[in-house]
Amino acid sequence: CHCGKYKRVRHRGIVCERCGVEVTESRVRRHRMGFIKLAAPVSHVWYLKGIPSYVAILLDMPLRDVEQIVYFNCYVVLDPGDHKDLKYKQLLTEDEWLEIEDEIYAEDSEIENEPVVGIGAEALKQLLEDLTLDEVAEQLREEIAGSKGQKRAKLIKRLRVIDNFIATNAR
Repeated sequence: CHCGKYKRVRHRGIVCERCGVEVTESRVRRHRMGFIKLAAPVSHVWYLKGIPSYVAILLDMPLRDVEQIVYFNCYVVLDPGDHKDLKYKQLLTEDEWLEIEDEIYAEDSEIENEPVVGIGAEALKQLLEDLTLDEVAEQLREEIAGSKGQKRAKLIKRLRVIDNFIATNAR
């Protein structure tokens, strides 16, 4: 436990009267995390900055780009709409997004289906919700069959993470 009253696993399952910590292995305590309902989504630093970064691997984006989104430095395109210059998961600075907004809302604009962009953990949540893990896993298996070297290793790493999410029914 935290205070040191119980020091070995032979006391497993006991909750310390002094510090309130259950006596169990440290990896079990680390695995159990609390859950609270928040007004907006947040990104936990373990999944963002951990090596490997599971969020970056799942989204198939460089960690720098994911950090730019989470730290509110860049917008990310969630749906390009009818805009010809935008692509899904493209990063935009605030100035670039303001220019595009002016272009969209101009009176002579021909864009009917407006693009959707996001920023922060809310945008990451949307990107992760858009993933269909089964389809991505199948595509990765096909790509792995036809690739070699470092690209193949990267694809295998991503497939392992996705397979683990599928196996645990993670949302």
